Amino acid sequence: MKNPLTTEAIQQALEWSYDKAVNSNIPGLDNAREMAQDYLKQEGELVDNVNSLIRWQNTKAGAAGFATGLGGLLVMPVTLPANITSVLYIQIRMIAAIAHMGGHDLYDDRVKSLVFLCLCGSATNEVLKKAGVQAGEKLAMVAIRKIPGEMIKAINKAVGFRLLTKFGAKGVVNIGKMVPVLGGVIGGAFDGFACNTIGNVARDTFIESTSAE
Repeated sequence: MKNPLTTEAIQQALEWSYDKAVNSNIPGLDNAREMAQDYLKQEGELVDNVNSLIRWQNTKAGAAGFATGLGGLLVMPVTLPANITSVLYIQIRMIAAIAHMGGHDLYDDRVKSLVFLCLCGSATNEVLKKAGVQAGEKLAMVAIRKIPGEMIKAINKAVGFRLLTKFGAKGVVNIGKMVPVLGGVIGGAFDGFACNTIGNVARDTFIESTSAE
């Protein structure tokens, strides 16, 4: 029997995925901070290293160690299907790594909300408006820092509703095809286009040098 998708279930999955991405080590996978440190060690500009991370996330998600490690996600105290939670974990881990590369505190609730917002891709400003926050064309840390703490819950709720729409009905079927976790393989089934869009939004949000464009 399938559990119904609700904003509460999605918010629970977001919190669980964020905690795992930032604090834990799923077998075969670095956490967000460790992954960020690996890319920070590379030669070149910060933006180039971030782009390298995004490309890796898009093209190497099917690597043996990565796919095998996802088996640990099957043991999770959330009510969403494992495939949806796995997608959230993969993308949150990438976004959080980019935020860490930009020098942002992953334990700051505002930063965490920005990570969740990046999951909405090009709809981030629309989601912010629904939460009662006005934002410019590009989401920026300077804007989110001015938001009162009580607004964070409203933003997270708006993100949950947006993802509910994204994953609901037809979306659940697509996500199921996207990440057949039980088969232990992601490979080409991973939605690289969506991941690339989210990665670009995260880069523009957390890496200041991109705002000069």
